[in-house]
Amino acid sequence: MTAPHLARRAFLHASGATFAGACAKPLRADQPPTDQPPTGDVQILNPLARVPLSFIIDDSTCLVNMGHFCTPQFAEAWPERDEYKRPWKEWPREIPDAFVREFGEWCSQHGVKGKYSIVPYPACVGWLDRGLPGWSRQELDQSLRLVRELMLPNWDIHPEMITHTRVIDLKTGRPQATATAATMENSYPQVDQSVDELASYLAYALRILKNCGLPCEGVTTPGGFGNRVKAKLPLAVHQAVRDVFQVELPHYFKYVVGKEESTAPRMEFVDSNHTIENLTINVPAGTGDWFGGWQGVRGSEGHRYCNADASEGRMVEMIRRGEPAVMLCHWPGMYCNGQKTGFADFKNVVTALANRYREQTLWMKVSEIARYWAVKELATITRTRPDQVDIETPLSCPRFTLQLDAPTLTAPPRLIHQNEKRPLRQVPTTSQLSHNSFTLENGKLVLSVDAPAGKFALAFGDTP
Repeated sequence: MTAPHLARRAFLHASGATFAGACAKPLRADQPPTDQPPTGDVQILNPLARVPLSFIIDDSTCLVNMGHFCTPQFAEAWPERDEYKRPWKEWPREIPDAFVREFGEWCSQHGVKGKYSIVPYPACVGWLDRGLPGWSRQELDQSLRLVRELMLPNWDIHPEMITHTRVIDLKTGRPQATATAATMENSYPQVDQSVDELASYLAYALRILKNCGLPCEGVTTPGGFGNRVKAKLPLAVHQAVRDVFQVELPHYFKYVVGKEESTAPRMEFVDSNHTIENLTINVPAGTGDWFGGWQGVRGSEGHRYCNADASEGRMVEMIRRGEPAVMLCHWPGMYCNGQKTGFADFKNVVTALANRYREQTLWMKVSEIARYWAVKELATITRTRPDQVDIETPLSCPRFTLQLDAPTLTAPPRLIHQNEKRPLRQVPTTSQLSHNSFTLENGKLVLSVDAPAGKFALAFGDTP
């Protein structure tokens, strides 16, 4: 997005902004996220030894075309901006469920995962848990069911605050009387607020989606939401998501990082004992929106993500760096007012990446990436004897992947947890790793296990 929208998505090196609050644990410049310092010869790798891919979609919701309905409200708040003077009345009011189904089914067939926003009171048109004027109750129910059945398995659902336009009075449920920069969510709050006040606003949005049967593990900030209270935002997210959904590990999306910065998730509000009681994960995107833009009228530039043979482009840079490659777009820019040019370019990008990097990459939801990186940071690994690695982590983690110098195996490696011993399955190569499997390659033993929370061990010899 532009103007107030870019304020939240600005490349951080341009503004000097930082992710972390005062209690955050920063990522060291000399510690690439794919190379945790080893314990002895043990190294934590990316999941399945692959680079995570994810797709963040903003400004999506049920039926309402946010480009159409947001533009006149932004024009009232920021009348001098040319993009808000575009002929929004000529654009369709709806992004139909037929397109959601087309998009969701294609992504499912190609393994694409990510985050999909559902704005709870989209542009003040109507409440998704009550009714959407202009659409029947049956149409709204069918749209919500489509999100639950088609999108939920592969996509995190986030509220993008309450309206994505006007700030709501939480006591009355009504927007402020006038639309100005001070009363729009994209620049809210204008003054300092407490963590509790911020959390109350986030929780209001989350409860609407809960009423709709849509579980959430995180939130997305619209525009510059929270820019004046960045140090408080992670804890507010933590409190709101845990309060409404009892989520173990809340996360949020707010930032886009530039080429010189790590795209690894940031752990925020970690206490000195490395517990998860006040932990929120900040997952950034690594690209701009180069499809059809937030209004769906911009010419698509899919080649900026990657070119036809995936030899160049921002996604390629992140894959080669070995860090999460998280791409960004806005939902109207997929639909492009019925032209679907953004969607066509997106399919080309996904296909090109698969053709070149299928065995080196892994599509993941944002919450899955957040959990994996939290475990990478918080896991404690010790070698008490040559034929065993002892591990402790406060969180469970599927496909937790380790590498160590290959020992002499007289039996398959085993995952030992609470006196249960589970042999791991051997696969020929690292590219064929899956849940609870291992391979021997180039003098290394690589194991991928569904790690339980708490203490467990990986044993390699005959020792009971």
